[in-house]
Parts: sequence; structure tokens; C-alpha cells
Amino acid sequence: MEFTHFLKLFAALVAVLNPLGAIPIFASLSEALPSRERSIAARTTALTVVVVLLIAAFAGEHLLHFFGISIASFRVGGGILILLMAIAMLHARRSGAKQSREERAEVQHKAEFSVVPLGIPLLAGPGSISTVILYRHQANTWEDYLILVGNICLVAAIVFLSLRFSTPLVSRLGRTGLNIIIRVMGLILAAIAVEFIAEGLQMLFPVLAA
Repeated sequence: MEFTHFLKLFAALVAVLNPLGAIPIFASLSEALPSRERSIAARTTALTVVVVLLIAAFAGEHLLHFFGISIASFRVGGGILILLMAIAMLHARRSGAKQSREERAEVQHKAEFSVVPLGIPLLAGPGSISTVILYRHQANTWEDYLILVGNICLVAAIVFLSLRFSTPLVSRLGRTGLNIIIRVMGLILAAIAVEFIAEGLQMLFPVLAA
């Protein structure tokens, strides 16, 4: 991977995880917690993201092979999933692929929310898992693997900082400011999703690349 691939992967992970979109949810679920416990919850969520995405990056493709799924088919399917999430972000709403209405209602009765559903599937959900598997398939050298792992850790750090300082961020940016940023990330994510779909179709149907 070249430096441009590093930036593309970083942008894709930030957009698909959408840590800013999780801020209002985290703020509402943790408003009754003292500052220290809120910080622990943010750290636990970030750690969950790292663990899930690293497992997906280095074991996901083997799981696809076990089920007989080609990387080309997964590119198209993952690209469509990411595109649906991007469309939801462009409308400043959370995709149902991350959390259903029933799951949103159930979480209100849970004290432990930092792992499920905040870490999984709100942040480390199907879209982010698909993204790291697809970029892992492009990695050929140990430098590529370091870039992938570094991106995952860097994005997890952004998740931690976003959640840890969710209260001042919400007060400064406001709902409108958050929605604007989410829409911009959705536009970036839509372009990345289209690229995934196009590359997958070219792999499935080589005549399209002619």
C-alpha cells in the first residue's frame, strides 16, 4: 500500500465507524455515570473496536474461504452494505445495518453498553468489518500489515477521544454541526463503496474491465 492507500483506508474507517454519530448515543447512555466511569466506558468501547477489527482483518478472509465466498463477491456485497450506510449518513440518520429499532429500545435497559451495542455493532459493525477484510486482501508486505494495524489503532484512539469528550463536543458543535460532519463523511463513504462495488464487478466479470 502506498501513502494514498493509508489515507484512503483511514478515511474509510473513520467514515464507516462514524464516531461522531455515536456521540449522542454515548452521551445519553452515560449521562448518569461519574466522569471516571464514563472514561472507562469510552476506553472499553475503543478496545472493543480494536479487538473486533483486528480479528476481522486477520481471520475474516479465512472465514470467507471456509464458506466458499470469493473476495470478488464479498467486495460487491460489502460495497452495497457500505453504500446503504452512506446513504443513511447523508440523511443524518443511523443505518439499520448497525442497530435495529428493537435493539435501540433494549439498550435503554442495559447498564453495560460500552461493549454491546456501542462497541458491537454500532461502531465495529458489518460495514467496518467488511472494510478491513477488503483492505487486508490488498496487503502484500509486512509494511502493508503495519499500515492496516496502525489505522485500526488510530481510528480506535479517535473513537476514545470522541466518546471521552462527548459532552463538550455536543455542546460546541450542536446537533446541526454533528449532522453536517456526518453528511460529509457519508459522501466520502459512498464514493469508497462505489469503488468497492466496481472493483468487485470487474473481478467477477473481467469483460467490464476491457
